[in-house]
Amino acid sequence: MLVSLLISTYNWKEALSLCLYSVFAQTVKPAEILIADDGSREDTRQLIDEMRAKTDIPIVHVWHEDKGFRLSAIRNRSIEKAKGDYIIQIDGDIILDRHFIADHLELAEKGYFVCGSRVLLGKMSTTRLLKGIEKYPALLKQNLRFVLNAFRSRILRRYLSNRYAKHTMLRIRGCNMAFWKEDLFRVNGYNESLEMWGQEDVEISYRLIHAGIQKKQLKMGGVQFHLYHNFASRENLEYHEQVLKKVIEEKTVWCENGIVKDEQTAKLS
Repeated sequence: MLVSLLISTYNWKEALSLCLYSVFAQTVKPAEILIADDGSREDTRQLIDEMRAKTDIPIVHVWHEDKGFRLSAIRNRSIEKAKGDYIIQIDGDIILDRHFIADHLELAEKGYFVCGSRVLLGKMSTTRLLKGIEKYPALLKQNLRFVLNAFRSRILRRYLSNRYAKHTMLRIRGCNMAFWKEDLFRVNGYNESLEMWGQEDVEISYRLIHAGIQKKQLKMGGVQFHLYHNFASRENLEYHEQVLKKVIEEKTVWCENGIVKDEQTAKLS
């Protein structure tokens, strides 16, 4: 199967550079890299052009105008362009362990989407990585709450996949997810009405489950390190939670403001 790696980014080319280098070092490489760019400046485009010369992996830059936080919309545009059957989704402020894609593919199975974990890095560790002082996060210097997310075990990974966080969505992390492309089209992708930060990943997860797609949890594998940054604005979170509540109560599958804007058109295609 073809794997598309979808990386979302916004105006942090230094972090995106580290992220891409960690993709280039993967033991199993994606068929393509899709960069879902939520309106970054010209310097991000220049960086992407420079990085294209350093890899034989096709890099597709999907950009739209900066009109505020519109992550759901740019992810949808990127999903539309994906050539892969399977989409692994991360953020551009992530550094991947070199087995990240290989670990994800161990759990890839029809009828499932996969949610992974992350190691949140502190300010000092992030600064050292961005300055090139460290090439890989020093685990002993990280918050002990997240260190376990940095370990790999094939036996535990497979054992926990259908057991860990089986009946909760509290472990959903949009920076570490994987889907079959056909399943994303089945629910019409992300809800573009959820602008700004919050719950867009949980909302699509519930719609996938309502469509009969089950969740696997990737633990003891799919290791990634999340660079420190300030929180995004939460001012629209109350509305997002209202939308999520309705999706849960009504067992909604199809998102009207998603990839396809006209449900009748989708049914005819």
